[in-house]
Formats: sequence, C-alpha cells, structure tokens
Amino acid sequence: MAAETLEESREVRSKGEGPESRCGAPEGNQQPHGGGGFFGDTYRVGLWAFLGTLTMLFMGFTSAYVFRKASADWQPLSPPRLLWANTGALILSSLALQAARRRVKQWAFRDANIWLAATGLLGGLFVVGQLLAWRSLQVQGIYLATNPHSSFFYILTGLHGIHLLGGLIWFAVVARRVYRMALVPGEDGLALFATYWHFLGVLWVYLFLLLFVI
Repeated sequence: MAAETLEESREVRSKGEGPESRCGAPEGNQQPHGGGGFFGDTYRVGLWAFLGTLTMLFMGFTSAYVFRKASADWQPLSPPRLLWANTGALILSSLALQAARRRVKQWAFRDANIWLAATGLLGGLFVVGQLLAWRSLQVQGIYLATNPHSSFFYILTGLHGIHLLGGLIWFAVVARRVYRMALVPGEDGLALFATYWHFLGVLWVYLFLLLFVI
C-alpha cells in the first residue's frame, strides 16, 4: 500500500498537479494573459491585424493617388506651412511617449505622468494644427472638390486624423491607468498604445512625403 501511494505521488508531481501548480503556476502549456510571446497575446495580435488592415487601406489610396497624378487636370498644391509644425509636434509626441515608457518601467510615476501630459498635449496640438491647415486652404478657395490633389489631401489627412482622435481616446485610458499606478512593477503598460501611436506618426510622415515632397 505504501509503495502504491509513493508511486501515485510521483505521478502527480510529474504532471505538474502538486502544490506549486495549485498555488498559481500555469498548468501545462497555458500562459498567463500577456505572456507566451506574440501569439499568446490576443490584444497584440488584434492590434497588428488592425494595423495591417489600415496599411492596406492607405496603400490602396497610394495606388489611386499615383495613377490619378498622371492625369492632365492634376494641379499640385503648396503645403501649408503649418503642416511642418504639425509634423514636428507629432514626432515630439512619440519621443515624449517613449520617455514616459522608460519612467513607467522604472516605477517613476511622477516623471511618467509629466511625459504623458506632454504626449497628449502635443497630440492634441497636432489635431488642432491639422484643422487650421484645412482652414488656411479653404481661405484660399481650395476645397475637397477643387482639384484631384486637394481631394486626396482632404481624404488622406481626414482618415489619418480620425484614427489619431481614436488614439487620443485610448491615450486617456492608459494615462489614467498610469496616474492611478494600476500597473504591476516593471510592467510596460503603454506598450500596445505606443505601437499604435508610433504607427500613426510614421504614417503621417509617409503621407506628408507622398502629398508634398515625392
């Protein structure tokens, strides 16, 4: 009987069903939320799937833009000077976000909140600046249907602006979480948002080059 009991105990430990497993260690090949690499994180996979879809959308507009640009009625626009300042604001916003991420990893929430405030402020300035850039073109009599170039400008910058507004809503959520220190020590609670925000920054630089430089 004692030999059978000892054998059963060995089998339980070999299957990971002992006390260590019951105290919270993941069983088998299961991973806790946020672990297990790329494919173990549902939110990360979902975000990249969305960014892939967004990339395909803008690539489609790029193809249409290049094709339409060869037409005889194409009238190129001069970029409003404010767009240069807007571009700088969005780049600085990404840099501020990276500084905030470093402070969060160091558990320095006071400094992280300062950098996050700068991130949100610069992002908001970009949106306001884009609206002012639209206004400056309208003062010149340039509207959506004025010519093909203006149409692409309003459509592409408008789509980008909508997604950036959505990013600011997400930013408010994660900033509140950092402010309340609702994170595990050493956790980078801004990782997913940073991926989205940096993507929008790179996308804007690409659109600016496409519309006015290339």
